[in-house]
Amino acid sequence: MRVIGGDAKGRRLRVPKGRGLRPTAARVKEALFNILPHDLSGVRVLDLFAGTGNLSLEALSRGATGAILVDASRNAVEAIRENLRTLGFSERSEVWTASVLKSTRLLARRGERFDLIFLDPPYEKGWVEKILRAIAQEGLLRQEGVLVAEHSVREKVENHYGRLYLRDQRRYGTTLLSFFGYSPAEAS
Repeated sequence: MRVIGGDAKGRRLRVPKGRGLRPTAARVKEALFNILPHDLSGVRVLDLFAGTGNLSLEALSRGATGAILVDASRNAVEAIRENLRTLGFSERSEVWTASVLKSTRLLARRGERFDLIFLDPPYEKGWVEKILRAIAQEGLLRQEGVLVAEHSVREKVENHYGRLYLRDQRRYGTTLLSFFGYSPAEAS
């Protein structure tokens, strides 16, 4: 697995051994970052179920100012920290070993808001809708922000979660990328 764009383009990422992780496939990541703006300067990122940190590292490489990466697995967090250190992004990031649901509450209490949120939970475990509801309830996405949920095509998502609405979906094999933002009526 490698960074595909920005300052760290071509650099390898550490992936922990074992079946517990399902990193975003290279073609899905490439498609996602072709949809998002190429220059992410000034963007604050939240990466939930961060795994290796693959998506946040890509965003940091493309100019994101900071990222908070959350994963409950100690192995995943070790890999994230090593990847951040190797690429020189440790100063612009925080890594949390924690439950994603608890993290959303804590982030809201701290007044955190993000321009870009990645949500990539284990497939078909019921996490996608739970976390989308929590993010909507806690108001973690900035007004003009984008939330990208990566999930199985067999996991359906609603058109609305509180103020969040489904803007677009793209299918890549058995993976679906669902893009959420605030509805135009809520933007004023």
